[in-house]
Amino acid sequence: MAAFEGFGATVGQAWQGTLSFSDVLNAAAQLESEGFLPLSAVLYQTWLARTTSAYAHAAYFNLGATLTNLGDLAGAEAAYRAALALSADFVPPRLNLGLLHERSGRFDDAIAEWTWIAQNARRDEAGRAMVLLALNHLGRLLETRKQFSQALDFLTESLRLDPAQPDVLHHWVFLRQKQCAWPVYQSLPGVSPQAMQAATSALAMISISDDPAAQLAAARQFVDKKLTSNLPQLSSSAGYGHRKIRIAYCSSDFCLHPVSLLTVQLFELHDRQQFEVYGFSWSPDDGSALRQRVIAGMDHFFPIHHLSDVQAAELIRAHEIDILVDLQGQTAGARADILGYRPAPVQITYLGLPATTGLPSIDYVIADRFLIPPDAAPFYSEKPLYMPHVYQVSDRLRQSAAIPTRSSCGLPDDGFVFCSFNNSFKYTPEVFGAWLRILQRTPGSVLWLLADNPWAEANLRREAAQQGVAAERLIFAGRVAPDNYLARYGVADLFLDTFPFNAGTTANDCLWMGCPLLTLTGRSFASRMAGALLTAAELPELITTTLADYEEAAVALAQNPARCGQLRQHLHAVREHGALFDTPRFVRDLEARLRGLVSAG
Repeated sequence: MAAFEGFGATVGQAWQGTLSFSDVLNAAAQLESEGFLPLSAVLYQTWLARTTSAYAHAAYFNLGATLTNLGDLAGAEAAYRAALALSADFVPPRLNLGLLHERSGRFDDAIAEWTWIAQNARRDEAGRAMVLLALNHLGRLLETRKQFSQALDFLTESLRLDPAQPDVLHHWVFLRQKQCAWPVYQSLPGVSPQAMQAATSALAMISISDDPAAQLAAARQFVDKKLTSNLPQLSSSAGYGHRKIRIAYCSSDFCLHPVSLLTVQLFELHDRQQFEVYGFSWSPDDGSALRQRVIAGMDHFFPIHHLSDVQAAELIRAHEIDILVDLQGQTAGARADILGYRPAPVQITYLGLPATTGLPSIDYVIADRFLIPPDAAPFYSEKPLYMPHVYQVSDRLRQSAAIPTRSSCGLPDDGFVFCSFNNSFKYTPEVFGAWLRILQRTPGSVLWLLADNPWAEANLRREAAQQGVAAERLIFAGRVAPDNYLARYGVADLFLDTFPFNAGTTANDCLWMGCPLLTLTGRSFASRMAGALLTAAELPELITTTLADYEEAAVALAQNPARCGQLRQHLHAVREHGALFDTPRFVRDLEARLRGLVSAG
């Protein structure tokens, strides 16, 4: 309380103009350290109103930072602008103004501030840190706004200034993947291929390698570097003995997202005589019908975006959740520290990350024996919780629009239509090369792809031209509403899967609509997803294990339209009667395993 007790006298000195800038800094710092943030702001404001000082620009900057912490964004912006009015070349206010603009949704203004720093700030030892921060903010914000090419340029400039930035490098790798900028591990001065691999995130690694050991290493590296260890544990393994098992699902994807597209009917079909279903969400409210179905499918739904990780964990613990299911893994928006507090006795990961999470706080991963063969289990930090038929749940209530005509999709009326509606970061030069050879061996055929971003499209067209495939044989489809997207599978003849990151939700949609899918299976979770679905659909002949066999099978199917028709008929029967889409059976099978976990605890 020492700072508070002396506050009146200090303000009096500030009012009289007898405090030096150093005195103000020390007094404000003490006030802030003792929790008197508003008084710190009053002190700066009083001193600035009564004092003429060569350091006034720095005081205005400090005032802006204090007001930002108090939530007074308009006051903070005014303080930063006052600092710049006194010293136009003073960089820190511009950096923070960019953050304020971003927080307020004024993204172009944020980009303008950081671009000014990147173009005008000194790059000597004193100024380089500010330039790096500006470049990295530009890369981060532009990536979230899907301006991938500009984002990559800024991060490349940042790495040329300082190659020793693993966090920047991991975004740089993923941006190259998203744009199909091959080779992904492009040479950079001062950055070795080993450093690039070490900086590759768990999600990005899935598209690069099907080596489960490499994926486990990437996951554990993330855990070691980014997560807090030795957090206090909020629950014990003893359990609570509830009459109904309390199961909670947590995610940032309870919106129009692939995870919710798969899981929504799971929430709806849980046996309410045996289970009480909770949702803990930090998802955007996108107003979608799917989000409303998710919320309605829960008995209790708690938005926790406003809570800290420890507060969220304490809320989960307060509700005595028996089983907590993480639908996130290490994907964007993850809040792994919530799990780190162990708010539930049993914690499971499902669907969010198609790989091991490396999180010591997660006990199980929901799988099947094709997806994670028992001999691959040592490469997972979690214990596989094996489902008897298939690991992936489905929504039997999804609706398709009317099947469009080929011409309305920009497709030729004649010729075989290969498709692959996976995200472009799943494409690799090896598999894309196989697709081009398949086109060359199938006269009149086209390849129908997702128009994910213009830079990927341009790079893929360039690659095709270099391999002698005409540009018009690659046809790109824009994103549409889910029902129209599903309808596209009625026009395509064969889906060509990606490798080593297979289709997941996309494969489920494809097979649901009766479109045959050809996959290449490897050793990792992500490279076995489509194979797991095809196994449940009793179509092992559509699972290949080498790129050569994959290519041969695609060409053979394209030359045998009658066989493709038979496959469609088989898939329609699977939709009605097979294990793949039997959601009620999936839910009962899962519940049986969950009951076993609770009783064992």
